[in-house]
Amino acid sequence: MPGLNRNQMAWRAAQDIADGSVVNLGIGIPVLASDHLPAGRDVFFQSENGVIGVGPAAAADRIEPDLVDAGSRKITLRPGGCVIDSVWAFAMIRGGHIDVTILGGFEVAANGDFANWDSRIPNKGPLVGGAMDLAACARATWVIMEHNTRKGGPRLLAACTLPLTAMRCVSRVYTDIAVVDVTEAGFVARELVPDVSADDLRARTGAPIALAPDCRPLAAPALPA
Repeated sequence: MPGLNRNQMAWRAAQDIADGSVVNLGIGIPVLASDHLPAGRDVFFQSENGVIGVGPAAAADRIEPDLVDAGSRKITLRPGGCVIDSVWAFAMIRGGHIDVTILGGFEVAANGDFANWDSRIPNKGPLVGGAMDLAACARATWVIMEHNTRKGGPRLLAACTLPLTAMRCVSRVYTDIAVVDVTEAGFVARELVPDVSADDLRARTGAPIALAPDCRPLAAPALPA
């Protein structure tokens, strides 16, 4: 059944970023969130390779080869932005100065445990990267990922099956079918796409999941995949 595409998932996460926040975006779907901030919202995006104030992706005539984010995208600096070395960038992360990190992931457990890497991936090996520092030290950790694997298995689980990136760190998950909070009582769906029923959601989730009393439809604008 259809769900949100990558840009729609990133759009939905962007709506929850508070004005004045310092935010780190992970490689993949999360970096797209910077393209979908509500108008007038002032946010500093930090990149772990040493950029504070990541601006929009660079147009072809504005590319500066040495100005890239952690995913090697050619970027610009927003007004007030600056470049620091990666040691200071990680000191900023480990010092708890990131308000929100939005990361891609493979699995999230009902207690907030998080896995974003898999050493079994052929020819790539472990790819945990800076996510372990971000997930453990940011004031809030949100995850964007598809609700199910390509084989249909659940990514929201009672317990992670992959090596952990960080423990009890995730507070919210944005998937292609739902917005899910991780609470002391487990998973709670706050929003659900209209074509997915509560029974469908439970069948596609590998742990008990409740619907919030005020659970509402998850709607996103039409955006290219």
